[in-house]
Amino acid sequence: MLSIETVSAFFLASTLLALAPGPDNVFVLTQSALHGKLSGLVVMLGLCTGLLVHTGAVAFGVAVIFQASAIAFTLLKVIGAGYLLYLSWQVLCASPEHIHLQGKPQKSLGKLYRRGIIMNVTNPKVSIFFLAFLPQFADPERGSISLQMVALGGIFIMATILVFGTVALVGGALGEWLNRSMRAQRIANWVAGAVFVGLALKLVSTEK
Repeated sequence: MLSIETVSAFFLASTLLALAPGPDNVFVLTQSALHGKLSGLVVMLGLCTGLLVHTGAVAFGVAVIFQASAIAFTLLKVIGAGYLLYLSWQVLCASPEHIHLQGKPQKSLGKLYRRGIIMNVTNPKVSIFFLAFLPQFADPERGSISLQMVALGGIFIMATILVFGTVALVGGALGEWLNRSMRAQRIANWVAGAVFVGLALKLVSTEK
């Protein structure tokens, strides 16, 4: 299996990549600020569940289909962008009362968890990234490549939980401040809506 040196280098690289501003950590920050720390952590778990799907896809070669097929890649992009626009519409139509925290999440935790999964799974760039990134740390002389891919995916998810969990806690603290101001909540709604639209445009314009 993987050497200690490989695990250490991969974990460091994964942590730095998770720290880089991107759609997923912005998504966690926004949801945590709007609905509380617990909601942000649940969204994070949903995103990490999506990473399990991408890990499995790379480990068993399914991601190659999306790399080779422009139609499959484009279809997944359109689905993901459409979902983000739907989220934007929901946030923009919400009144401040709908996002008032009152010490607990206003949205179903199950719904937020599914939202995180959909957000991650419908981003084909993640699958392509995994296909390009994970194999660099695999060594055919150390056993099954598929098992090494699974192990690397697990390490990447651990780094993501560490970074995104911190982002969720920071976002929750920001949300507590927003909770004291109706005007700030309205602004937060518009900012969140704009974020979702921006993520949708970024996703749909993604090239392989």
